[in-house]
Amino acid sequence: MPVVTPDAELLARAVRTFMNADADAGYLEAPGTLAFVATAADKIIGWCWGYRLARPDGASMLYLHQLEVVESHRGQGIGRALTSAFMGAGRSAGATKMFLTTGAENAPARKLYDSLGGGLATQGPTVNYWFLL
Repeated sequence: MPVVTPDAELLARAVRTFMNADADAGYLEAPGTLAFVATAADKIIGWCWGYRLARPDGASMLYLHQLEVVESHRGQGIGRALTSAFMGAGRSAGATKMFLTTGAENAPARKLYDSLGGGLATQGPTVNYWFLL
């Protein structure tokens, strides 16, 4: 099960698989974007994507926006491999922290993030907001 940084064609296949949409051809060239795709027998079986964000203090951090594995391939270490690749790329680019949001009831994701050394935010209860622009 290779985990790779996708080219435009592989990204297009992943976006079609997991978002049922067409990929933006410029995504891979946009500053700070990170994406990884897992394949098996030329099929897309998982992906993750997000951003390396610059901070005003000169450091940078990662934001993992989406991690998804095809249901029939879950529990096989694919999510771990994708997240590890994402974290490794961010670390190599100078990021020192990573954050993400997952559902409180998403036990498999929380177990994965805990096992990778993640910890719950310590700034107290948080609430997520979405804005349409």
